[in-house]
Amino acid sequence: MPDKSHGPAEREVIILQRLKEHGYVTVSDLSERLDVSEVTVRKDLQKLESRNLLHRTYGGANVRDPYVRDRPLDEKVTQYAEEKRRIGQAAAKLVSDRDSIILASGTTMTQVARHLREKSELTVITSAMNVALEVAHLQDVEVLMLGGMVRRTSKSVVGPYAQEMMKEYACDKLFLGVDGFDLDHGLTTANAPEAHLNQYMIRAAQRIIIVTDSSKFGRRSLRRICGLGSIHRVITDTCVEDRIVGHLEEQGIYVDVV
Repeated sequence: MPDKSHGPAEREVIILQRLKEHGYVTVSDLSERLDVSEVTVRKDLQKLESRNLLHRTYGGANVRDPYVRDRPLDEKVTQYAEEKRRIGQAAAKLVSDRDSIILASGTTMTQVARHLREKSELTVITSAMNVALEVAHLQDVEVLMLGGMVRRTSKSVVGPYAQEMMKEYACDKLFLGVDGFDLDHGLTTANAPEAHLNQYMIRAAQRIIIVTDSSKFGRRSLRRICGLGSIHRVITDTCVEDRIVGHLEEQGIYVDVV
């Protein structure tokens, strides 16, 4: 494809204008719109990123800082509250009576726990105090709370005690929330000990189900938990981009959009 329709400076103006209007651009769309090759578009995006004018993602770029920092649970609970409620409700429907499940930490996990009321003979293993409190009063649910050092921001435990406990269990399903979900880099969280414990949880479960609102896609945090090859299902909200759903399904990952 000829790369002569627009000069480099003009292409940059068009790319930044598209970003301003839509918040996201794709390499394929820009290639067609600018009448240049995808290689040229990627080079343009790389130059703009080097000047801190955008952040490249899988297949395109966005205007957001892709790196997520650790934030208190009380702050996160108010964000995307309705989306998290729907995600939690959908996740709970995947839990069968007599299941043994792991609920990791996070505000979305609270919503999963709240929708387990009608399950029977359930075993719940969790590292999160807020999750344990949600299910502790349910008569037909056995709750196993992991021990260890308490993280003030997440109200959950981490460390070698929790990891050693997880070694003793084999469970049906793990429901895991993340701080970042990047199609290239994988799943991440802002806390290194949390990521390490999550890895032990993944080893203990037969099915790995990621529960996350769509704001986490295209973002990264401090510590990698795992790659896409380790997960089986993703539950997210309707704002997720079609290209992300398509990529996940191509990897054999089932996606619930709720």
